[in-house]
Amino acid sequence: MNTTPSPTCGPGGFALPAHWPAPADAAAADRLIERFSALGEAEAALAGHPPVAGMLRALGGNSPYLADLAVREALALGLLVQAGPEEPVRRAMAAIAAMAPDAPRAQLAATLRAAKRAVALTTAVADIGGIWDLDRVTAALSDLAEAALRASVAHLLRAGHASGDLRLPDPEQPELGSGFVVLGMGKLGARELNYSSDVDLVLLQDPDSGIYHGDAAGAFYTRLARGLVSLMEARDANGYVFRTDLRLRPDPAATPPCIALPAAIAYYESMGQNWERAAMLKARPVAGDLACGAAFLEAIRPFVWRRHLDFAALADIHAMKRRIDAHKGTGLGAQPDPVARIAGHNVKLGEGGIREIEFVAQTLQLVWGGRNPELRQSRTLTALALLARAGHISARTTGELGAAYRFLRRVEHRLQMVQDRQTHSLPEKPEQLDAFAVFMGFPDAAAFAGALLRHLERVQSRYLEVFAAVPDPTEGRGAESLDFSGTGEAPPATAAALKAMGYTETDRIVEAVRSWLAGRLRALRSQRARELMRTVLPGLLQALARQPQPDAAFNRFDAFLGHLPAGVQLLSLFQHNPALLDRVAAMLGAAPSLADYIARTPGALEGLLSPAEGGDVARTLRTRLADARGLEEAIGIIRSTVRAEDFSISVATMEGRIDADRAGEARSGMVDAVLQVLLPLVLDDFAIRFGRVRGGEMAVVVLGKAGSREMMAGSDLDLLFVYDHPEQASESDGPRVLAASQWFIRAVHAYVAALTAPDAVGPMFAVDMRLRPSGNKGPVAVSLGAFERYHAAGLEHNGAWTWERMAMTRARVVAGPPGLRARVEAAIRTAISNAGPAERIRADAAAMRARMLRELPGGGAWDVKLRPGGQIEVEFIAQALQLVHAAAHPALAHPTTRVALARLCDAGLLPAEDAGVLIRADRVWRSVQGLLRISYGRAPGAKLAEATAAALLAATTAAGLDPAPVDLAGLRATLDTLAHQVRAAFLRHIGPIGGETET
Repeated sequence: MNTTPSPTCGPGGFALPAHWPAPADAAAADRLIERFSALGEAEAALAGHPPVAGMLRALGGNSPYLADLAVREALALGLLVQAGPEEPVRRAMAAIAAMAPDAPRAQLAATLRAAKRAVALTTAVADIGGIWDLDRVTAALSDLAEAALRASVAHLLRAGHASGDLRLPDPEQPELGSGFVVLGMGKLGARELNYSSDVDLVLLQDPDSGIYHGDAAGAFYTRLARGLVSLMEARDANGYVFRTDLRLRPDPAATPPCIALPAAIAYYESMGQNWERAAMLKARPVAGDLACGAAFLEAIRPFVWRRHLDFAALADIHAMKRRIDAHKGTGLGAQPDPVARIAGHNVKLGEGGIREIEFVAQTLQLVWGGRNPELRQSRTLTALALLARAGHISARTTGELGAAYRFLRRVEHRLQMVQDRQTHSLPEKPEQLDAFAVFMGFPDAAAFAGALLRHLERVQSRYLEVFAAVPDPTEGRGAESLDFSGTGEAPPATAAALKAMGYTETDRIVEAVRSWLAGRLRALRSQRARELMRTVLPGLLQALARQPQPDAAFNRFDAFLGHLPAGVQLLSLFQHNPALLDRVAAMLGAAPSLADYIARTPGALEGLLSPAEGGDVARTLRTRLADARGLEEAIGIIRSTVRAEDFSISVATMEGRIDADRAGEARSGMVDAVLQVLLPLVLDDFAIRFGRVRGGEMAVVVLGKAGSREMMAGSDLDLLFVYDHPEQASESDGPRVLAASQWFIRAVHAYVAALTAPDAVGPMFAVDMRLRPSGNKGPVAVSLGAFERYHAAGLEHNGAWTWERMAMTRARVVAGPPGLRARVEAAIRTAISNAGPAERIRADAAAMRARMLRELPGGGAWDVKLRPGGQIEVEFIAQALQLVHAAAHPALAHPTTRVALARLCDAGLLPAEDAGVLIRADRVWRSVQGLLRISYGRAPGAKLAEATAAALLAATTAAGLDPAPVDLAGLRATLDTLAHQVRAAFLRHIGPIGGETET
């Protein structure tokens, strides 16, 4: 039996594909077979096998460049046939890696060019035959470019060392510590090089590296840059490696080819433009001092990745695309014949082309990537997938753009393979288009045109979806009837139009708009901001006019603008998200408190654009904190995330998209996430100064509304801290030693300081720690042993008071090591079950309620928390009854009021009728209190705005108020009835309040 491997099935089991594109030029295909066979006996044998012959005919009949390359690199082609395409690529890369830095330049140049020929032939065959997918093809080309650059840079640096211009730390590894770095940009940076691509490079040198010892560093690095370009692109008998382009460096017309790091950083920080941000999305150190390059990219990260949603970048990128279209004439033809439409079309820059797909990915990354580092991906297809996963584009869009990208890149590669030209344009002549269609595997140009146009039209449609809100400068500004030019009274037509919208103070509105358009407000001083204002103005006025009190809504928006330091980002936000105008207008009309808030914190509006509600806040925080440089910056990121999330919850509540239950759970979940994420950050920072208590641990307990998962806007954060440590660990091990108890106390102070650190708007949270053992007199951190003893003891033995045990019914341990958390949870259960006699619990709860009524009588008609029969009494019933029955029914305990009431009912300890009233009252009271807190803060007035009243009626009806009120008078009457029912239940189940008994 013959065991010699077949030429089409190598030793590694590689089988050459049987089917290849037909030759467009049969005569040229035959000539290649003859040329290849004439090389020798082995080549003739290979050419005699049908799959190899089919491959050679595909190369020779479609690409003169590949035909010549196949003859010159017959050894590589034979290796590919025997072992597959990976082997010739591996050998080419190994040849480059074997070059010593001090090898003669001519030898290095010849080695690089030989490797380029082998890899070019191999990738072409693997691409044409479908052996490799697009990712592998572009990765092989990118790996070759990177290896060539690294070898060239090492050689040039070593030569500089030999000449005495440089003093390298390690001449055998010249790049290490050299302070010279090559950034790969564009497709090289993203490892997406096309078949005949330029390599876009930025060359940087660190003047503080200390390695240069000549007289003129700039001249030396210019010579080095020229040497690098020559090694890469100079053509000789061996060919060339890659064409190079250094024009992506800062201000290329005025700067040397190699730029000093400080100058580059200063440029990007002060003058960098959005297109340069887009370019830097793909930047990657590829040669030289890679650590230096990574440090540079980290230094300019804030320039590239803005923490706010930068919709202004969309306009800049789209404007650049329009300039390309105008300069290149990239539109598809209007002819009915598909072949005529695609003739000469540029598949990279033209309509529906590769660049539009890249722009979609890059611009959405610029918009959202500052908030979500997971989106910072240089590869186009990966970026699209991540954007879809984050909800910024649909899965269908990703699928269509991905399929189009792969198809168009195949077209691009085939175009470039024909003559090794950096072209992206299809042939214009029909016979040439037919030939190219055959090379692509289609029977003729018509079939190819049909497939291509489907992809181009889908890309164009998806591109326009993303950029739909970007106005063309030639488009009219709209709202022609609104004339804000001139001075004095409003023009009659403008006044009439404003009155028709619903405004009454027309002169005031015209005067304000004129001041906007004249740039009198700080936010509108730039020309671009004023242009954006003219664009959004008609929609803005319409949105504000739809509010119940349009003039008041307009005045609030005017005040909002007056607080803004800059307007371009916000107005771009409105421009690209027209629906956001209606939501903001509704807030301005219904919620003065929210209006004041967004005036102080306009960045909070970005929270309304999140793709989905109820996301994983902890994951979002961890993702965003990847950017944090130290604790202070981390606190800033957490604070901005909390405010955006809280604002989003408030707006969803106002709009009726979530009820009080979901709003409370969402806010409490946000608090849990913050407490969990922040604790290790603070303790790690604290340990830098004071070390750690070996074996010591700390847990964070939330109580109050956060503990019951019923947190509202502006609720205090009630916290308790419990720590534990081994007895032998009596002090910290840091540079400044602290006793263990003092270490934990000071760590808690640091933690609370982080939670309450103020900025211009105020603190992130208001923290209340009065619920710790002994209240304000006790230490801010309590040891687990002391906590257990305090709550295990009865009141007669200096144990916890009834009100403290009531507070424990809403305690949750949310942060800290799992073991300690479990022990603290056990201590809390003990505290609840060891509250003492039922009579004393009821008497203490009633006495405490009587004292509150005397000392905190309530804040008016809408204070549903403190009023008789209000929220406090519902909560007292749930808490006191849990304490009364906890010893016999430990499973009753639950921090959420409505759940605890339902469990008491299920256990037969609370009549179903009373439980129903209390659960309904709990939801209604929280609905009223939550909405008024959002709208007016803590002290609503007696008169509510119309929009607030409407939202309140809808919320209380949804909460189960029966009968459903139709106006505020009806609502108050129904609330009074509900309060009487709650008070009656309190008297029945807890006891008399200040002498009052159930009648």
